[in-house]
Amino acid sequence: MMKNEFGDGVAWYRGAMVGKGSFGCVYLATLKNPKLNYSYFPPVMAVKSAEVSVSGSIQKEKEVLNNIKGCPYIIRCFGDETTTGQNGAMVYNLLLEYGSGGTLAERINKSGLSEFEVRNHTRSMLRGLLCIHTIGYVHCDMKPENVLLVPNSSKGSTEFKVKIGDLGLAKRENQSKKRRLEPYWRGTPMYLSPEAVADNVQECPADIWALGCIVLEMLTGKPPWDRDDDMDAEDVLRKIGGGKELPKIPGNLSKDAKDFLKGCFVRNPRYRWTAEMLLNHPFVDGLVEDEGVEQPLEVEDINIVDSILLVTESDDEFAYYSEDWSGASEDDSLGYWSEEDYEDEMTSYFDEEGIFKVEKSITVISSTIDGGSAHIIDPSVEVPSGSPSNNSPKCPLSITIPAGV
Repeated sequence: MMKNEFGDGVAWYRGAMVGKGSFGCVYLATLKNPKLNYSYFPPVMAVKSAEVSVSGSIQKEKEVLNNIKGCPYIIRCFGDETTTGQNGAMVYNLLLEYGSGGTLAERINKSGLSEFEVRNHTRSMLRGLLCIHTIGYVHCDMKPENVLLVPNSSKGSTEFKVKIGDLGLAKRENQSKKRRLEPYWRGTPMYLSPEAVADNVQECPADIWALGCIVLEMLTGKPPWDRDDDMDAEDVLRKIGGGKELPKIPGNLSKDAKDFLKGCFVRNPRYRWTAEMLLNHPFVDGLVEDEGVEQPLEVEDINIVDSILLVTESDDEFAYYSEDWSGASEDDSLGYWSEEDYEDEMTSYFDEEGIFKVEKSITVISSTIDGGSAHIIDPSVEVPSGSPSNNSPKCPLSITIPAGV
């Protein structure tokens, strides 16, 4: 594939391909003239691209990132643009922060991590999930491949911190549902929660289960579920959803690590710990704060191109279906696909004092591009940057789980 098959942007050149998936391709992007109008953008970015006809997941990611803007634990978005490919097709491009350190999966496979590194990375991921969950979204595809390493500005380019990326499968929490004839999941089988597999339910607790899988993998260097050579994805799903088995927690881990994982691996999502509770757990609580946490940047799209939805509801590249699981299931329909919807919309940002604010609005969304939206803003809810509310009770070091959950 030629590196410029999808074309350059108005203000940026498309560079080498750095990733490829069913959603499309990821390229390096550099500004054509960083000394002029766009100097406040980083010199190197990542551009996620796909032909408009199959770009639904990328456009969903843009919508989610617009609402989570300013969270320092989520990959930043610098705008979107439509270009014309060599074959004349329209191409949708999403400009993102570049994770020059690669993915967490690559880091685990390359050299492994110390428990100190695991604790720091876990705290960052929890803070990112807190931002996502606070405004009413569920990530739905947390895994090491979707956690990126970016340079830690306070400690030089040789040290990295993690940020959550790839929000193309994210959904609204408790959004309206419709019936499907076959079981339906978002995400990667190895990191799905029991309720996602057995009941087709993916809410905030499902992200916590996946986080536990990531932490276990960071600590052991192995996937959360033991897989024989002849096990496929369907076998893994049966193991997750078909019984009461939990991922094995090695006995040689520290007491805090084992207790933290037990809070993540509760089969009943009602009793699973939340991101806010886990941030108060001794495994991550009390770590030295990183002075290099970046200040949020208020940036506009790098090109004067409106981001519009150009796809249909059927464009969902990452949906996972299984023919071997019987029974009707439910799919979560994103509000902006419907002809006209009313939904509570949460928008977050960091103010000048570093306070993470959430504004709740009731939005009337029209499917037409020219349709208007009416917002009724409630008083903002304030959450300290990167941490749960100061008024939140400290979580217990252990909790009693009723039998059978």
